[in-house]
Amino acid sequence: MNPTTQRSLTLCADDFGQSVAINQGILQLLELNRLHAVSVMSQGTAWAVGVTALNEFREAVDIGLHLNLTHRFGDDVYARPLPVWLLRTSLGGIDQFAVCDTFRRQIDLFAQHLGRLPDYLDGHQHVHAFPGIREALLEVISEYWQTTNPPWVRAPDRLIDDGQVPLKAWVLRRATGGFTAWLKRAGLQHNTGFAGLYALKPEAKFAQLMQGWLRSLPTNTLIMVHPGERSDDTDDPIRAARYLELEYLRSAEFGEQLRSAAVELTRPAFSK
Repeated sequence: MNPTTQRSLTLCADDFGQSVAINQGILQLLELNRLHAVSVMSQGTAWAVGVTALNEFREAVDIGLHLNLTHRFGDDVYARPLPVWLLRTSLGGIDQFAVCDTFRRQIDLFAQHLGRLPDYLDGHQHVHAFPGIREALLEVISEYWQTTNPPWVRAPDRLIDDGQVPLKAWVLRRATGGFTAWLKRAGLQHNTGFAGLYALKPEAKFAQLMQGWLRSLPTNTLIMVHPGERSDDTDDPIRAARYLELEYLRSAEFGEQLRSAAVELTRPAFSK
C-alpha cells in the first residue's frame, strides 16, 4: 500500500460505563479527537455518572451500545462466560426470549440516561454476531427502531488482521461467520472492515500492532480499542493493557505516526 495515499480509519473505544477509570481514559482521547465511536456498557455502575461528559461529544462521535452477555454486573444472573455462549450457539441452545429481554433492559438503560437510542450496536466479546443471538438482535432492532432509521451494526466477521493471535482470530471468524451477509439481508448498515483483535496483554505490544495497522489497513476500517486509566479493579482482567493503550493513543508519537501513514481518523463509514 502506498503510504502517501490518504486513508480514513475509525477508532472505536469499547466498555464506556464499565468503570470510572475506563471512562476517564476514553474521555481523554475524545478531547484529543482520537476517537470517533464509543461503545457503552449501560449496565455498568459508571454509565450514569459518565453520560453527561460523554454526551458533550455527541456531535463529533457515534455513541453505541455494547450489548453484554458475558460480563456480570451486580445481580445480573444471566451473564455467562464466553465459552458457554460459544458452546450454546454451536449446539443451537439459545433462549432467544431471554436474550431479547436482556438486550431490551440494556437499551432501556442507555436511553434512560442519554435520552435517545444508540447510534449503533455491537457486542462485548462479539456475542451479538453469534448464531441464535443475532436473531434476538434483529428482534430488538425491529421493536425499538420502528419510527426512526435503524442503527448500524458492527460486523466482526469483517476481520482483516489477526493481531498475532491466530487461534483467537480463527474462533472469532468461525463464531461470527456469515454475519455480514445476514446484515445485508436485513438491510442493516455495517462497517466495511474490522481490526483491533490482539491478546489484550501488556506483552502483546499494542503500540507496535497499531503502527502496523496504520500502515496496512484499507481505508474505512473500524479498529476497536480498549483504553482506560490506571486501575486496581480485579474484575477487569485487561486493566494493564488498557493503560498501555491509553498512553500510546494519547501520545504525540501516535499523532506523528498518523501523519506519516497518511491516516485521518474519522467517524465510521458503512456498507449496506
